[in-house]
Amino acid sequence: MAPATDVIVLPGARSAQGIASGAGDTFYCGDLFLGHIYRGDLRRRTAELFIEVPAGRLSMGMWADLRHGLLFVGGALGWAYVYDLDTGATVATYQLGTVGDLATTVVNKVFVAERGAYFSDSSSAVIYFVPIGPAGELGPASTIPVTGPAAEITGEFNLNGIIAAEAGEPLIMSHTSNGRLYTVDPATGASRLIEGVDVPVADGLVLEGNHLWVVQNRIHQVSRVRLSPDLSSGVVEAVITHDAFQFPATAALFDDCLAVLNAKSDTAETGDPPTADEYEVVIVER
Repeated sequence: MAPATDVIVLPGARSAQGIASGAGDTFYCGDLFLGHIYRGDLRRRTAELFIEVPAGRLSMGMWADLRHGLLFVGGALGWAYVYDLDTGATVATYQLGTVGDLATTVVNKVFVAERGAYFSDSSSAVIYFVPIGPAGELGPASTIPVTGPAAEITGEFNLNGIIAAEAGEPLIMSHTSNGRLYTVDPATGASRLIEGVDVPVADGLVLEGNHLWVVQNRIHQVSRVRLSPDLSSGVVEAVITHDAFQFPATAALFDDCLAVLNAKSDTAETGDPPTADEYEVVIVER
């Protein structure tokens, strides 16, 4: 019998931001400001601390690369991290952008394709690529400038969610400030608007076939978008809400449901960094 609750608390978490699906019912979540990684079981409705990271690391978007046993994590302040899914050991660290008082790169979400990992940058019009070899060996990172309509810098958070079909072409990206979706060529960085989709404060993305789920943080909902076969347009066909949603940032897809992570960034007025009593994953029908 399944547990009655549809909310999974991350014990001891002081913040939250990213979630990724693992093998079977396993999911992974990150504590944004402490950087720690949690591992949970969707069926049991449990979660526990998995990786306690060194002081100074942050944890934003994440992706579990099950083929190579690696967890890729956007590290916000110019950094990205790669962890071993079995042991929790740090496999690699990457300084992808600048860190400083006047200019700080916000390395945010990540998607892993066949050739490697793509990271979004919410502070500038670029994406980062880390190649992955056949045996899981990691190469040096490169920066790909984004051109076209997705390159607009219009607010504090710009390009954010990043996803694609398994082959990785083209990338689909959300733009939080514009409330729009774009396709981005991973080789050239050229972008194109996905027409017909208005998704204010768009954050994390989940893709299955021609269906895209867009987490909308500040308005506490997830929109399900049906995309055209050529990704040139789309239509919002459903809006998912839950009483427990509080500034959801990311989601992970399972067989019949979405696991949506509450970032609770709307508590910023009462804390710096923002803190709530607890942070949780909310399970909803997809």
